[in-house]
Amino acid sequence: MSRLMHGIGKGRFAVFGRAGMDMFADPPGTKAERAETFRADLGGSSANICAGLCKLGMASALVTSVSDDNVGRFCINKLKDYGVDTRYVKSLGGEYRVSLAVYESTMEDFQLCIYRNNAVDFQVTEADVDRVDYGEFGALITAGTVFAAEPSRSSTFRAFENARKAGLPVIFDIDYRPYSWPSAELASEVLSRAGEESDLIVGNDEEFGFMAGSIEKGLEKARELAARGKMVIYKMGQQGAITLVEGDEFRTGIYPVTAVKPNGAGDSFLAGLLASIATGHDLRTAVLRGSACASIVVSKPGCAGAMPTTTELDAFLASYHGPTQI
Repeated sequence: MSRLMHGIGKGRFAVFGRAGMDMFADPPGTKAERAETFRADLGGSSANICAGLCKLGMASALVTSVSDDNVGRFCINKLKDYGVDTRYVKSLGGEYRVSLAVYESTMEDFQLCIYRNNAVDFQVTEADVDRVDYGEFGALITAGTVFAAEPSRSSTFRAFENARKAGLPVIFDIDYRPYSWPSAELASEVLSRAGEESDLIVGNDEEFGFMAGSIEKGLEKARELAARGKMVIYKMGQQGAITLVEGDEFRTGIYPVTAVKPNGAGDSFLAGLLASIATGHDLRTAVLRGSACASIVVSKPGCAGAMPTTTELDAFLASYHGPTQI
């Protein structure tokens, strides 16, 4: 576990996964199907994590592919605007396309429509991951979407090998998206393998339950992974989270807010957790700060742009007497 904490403590992360374009209806409360105006921003789980880390004072580099067109360039420009290192972002010609997410800022019958046909981020190759200078980073992060198709599935497992050779811990956000996978059986097999090869695993009760075969067995699966020396964060929505590490378990609450959308919470949680560990907070406090980041993001339109800075996070926490008691 010391290797994991030491790696996170460096505050420099190589992040694998997708960048996309988000389009969300404006003003808040407008249904997308009735909208006349949309706002555009960076999207995609891994890109959001990168932006969240940078806004909290960390360094992150995204390893992915984007389409060689105006939308791909939009993503690269937005990544740079948030301070993300884009040297490992490859522009790819042909018919591959950046993912597009269209949604709204209202919890009433919230709708999220994602276009993933010919997704360009699945085209990351072993050559792409081999050119990463792993020695520059303290840890590798990946979201589970990268494992849904080839060649990115094999190339990301290759990146895991490269990270281990360089002494970097692997941080895995399960991030199970059924629509990306050809079958649930393959997803369960591949995501379980990724969990076995990771040092820190973050997911919600449904995702752990999926890996275990049923939601009732999710916590059992988390405990099984923790028993093998891994740190596990088992998220339960409004019920908070259970952190399992080195034979210990502790529960933490959440910071209730009026949400305008549900998406982006997990990405912000992970960025807040890692940045807080890196800046010297104990693990329980880091989990709570991650939870606060999640609350901040769901209370605002957009995802990457809604990620808090350290100043914003501290101000949010100062406005609360504490999290909900679990």
